Amino acid sequence: MRSDTNVGTGIAELDDVLGGGLIGKRVYLIQGAPGCGKTTLALQFLLEGVRNGETVLYVTLAESQDELKANAASHGWSLDHVHFCELIANELDQGSDQKYTMFHPAEVELDETTKTVIAHIEKLNPSRVVIDSMAEIKLLSQNTLRYRREVLALKTFFQGRNCTTLFLDDKTASDEEDRQLQSIAHGVFNLEQLAPEYGAERRRLRVTKFRGRKYRGGYHDFAISRGGLSIFPRLVAGEHVRGQDVRQLSSGLPELDKLLGGGIELGTSLLLLGPAGAGKSSLGLQLALNAALGGERAAIFTFDERLETIRQRASGIGQQLDVQIDKGLVSIQTVDPAELSPGQFAHIVRAAAEGRDGQSPARVVMIDSLNGYLNAMPEEKFLTAQLHELLTYLGHLNVVTILVVAQHGLLGNAMQAPLDTSYLADGVILFRYFEAHGEVRQTIAVVKKRTGHHERSIREFKMDKNGIRVGAPLKDFQGVLTGTPIYRGGTSDLIAK
Repeated sequence: MRSDTNVGTGIAELDDVLGGGLIGKRVYLIQGAPGCGKTTLALQFLLEGVRNGETVLYVTLAESQDELKANAASHGWSLDHVHFCELIANELDQGSDQKYTMFHPAEVELDETTKTVIAHIEKLNPSRVVIDSMAEIKLLSQNTLRYRREVLALKTFFQGRNCTTLFLDDKTASDEEDRQLQSIAHGVFNLEQLAPEYGAERRRLRVTKFRGRKYRGGYHDFAISRGGLSIFPRLVAGEHVRGQDVRQLSSGLPELDKLLGGGIELGTSLLLLGPAGAGKSSLGLQLALNAALGGERAAIFTFDERLETIRQRASGIGQQLDVQIDKGLVSIQTVDPAELSPGQFAHIVRAAAEGRDGQSPARVVMIDSLNGYLNAMPEEKFLTAQLHELLTYLGHLNVVTILVVAQHGLLGNAMQAPLDTSYLADGVILFRYFEAHGEVRQTIAVVKKRTGHHERSIREFKMDKNGIRVGAPLKDFQGVLTGTPIYRGGTSDLIAK
């Protein structure tokens, strides 16, 4: 490609972050510590050129050609059509102290290195070039002024060749030298590798400079696996606004629909809040299954339970979960808390909501639970803000989002949520245990609904082999706000044993 139009990086999500890809005939700087993915990104960039029938060149001053080919093979790639200029331990630095007398050996080596690179480029006339790494040129330059002049000369040369170039740098230079390099490049990408106290390493990318085009700022999580870099662009909900669907989703339980004022409006979020064992996950599953009965897909993401446990629990209360899974109308994905970053999780949810995961778009998304989500990423500082962006995005797509939160403790004022997420949700269903005639039972109530009227009564909630049942409104309660309500009425209003 020999124009100043978009040049694909070989990573569709990175092209999306950049507003369409790199701008051709320019020089870009890829910075990051060793192991963060610079070489892999560069190889994907060159292989994209190969797929387009372009001539590409990899100038390596740090790794040998054999090492690069072995790295590519681990991703299932072949570098047979990638040209190499290998400048490692060659005759330029063999016995330098004996060969040069009037000039410092490094000065001669830098000139020879530059001439060799230019000769390769003039011979091949490539449209894509990677230079790996600038740290070697910096060492040969010996001082900041010489280094800047060399980089400027390379930049001018590449621009004159109608070539799109990536400079790789491992950030071993001083801050001043880093700024010199960043000021020369047309675009600067920073790759970082983070080491949490527990779990796998996490990586993220940030575009700190990109001349000539608006791009999506901030940090974008990414992972390296077989096949290269998978980038998860930061979610911006405002980019996905659609027309509002005013229909309601029924729960399949008439009494619960009455509590909810008719049902759950599409595009809203519902928080199921209560102590452990009160029935939050089972009710969420009921909502998902009723959507599936209407032909809508429901996607469930569980941090806390294995798929086998969920199936056993559903079967124990008469829910036909396996039937809907076999039909492809319910999907359940277990999330490994130690392996996932917030950006990657949001990317998986987006794929389900948009139907990019090989199935139909999900109309219901359930996250079970937010406790697991928070525990999976305890070192992330802005999870609540990211969750708000995710809920807003799903709302724009007219998806019903069900969030499960388990409060700490079972009874009384000791019950607390891990964080206050009630303000994020459009509706809140509260579960409680209560005592009645020597038995522990459960209540359900809707304490918040932004999108319309809802019933303000307290009803009994029960699960058994016959399914989920919601009773008639109960009025004879004492101590509801203490967290341990006591029922003073008769047994006739209670759900039979």
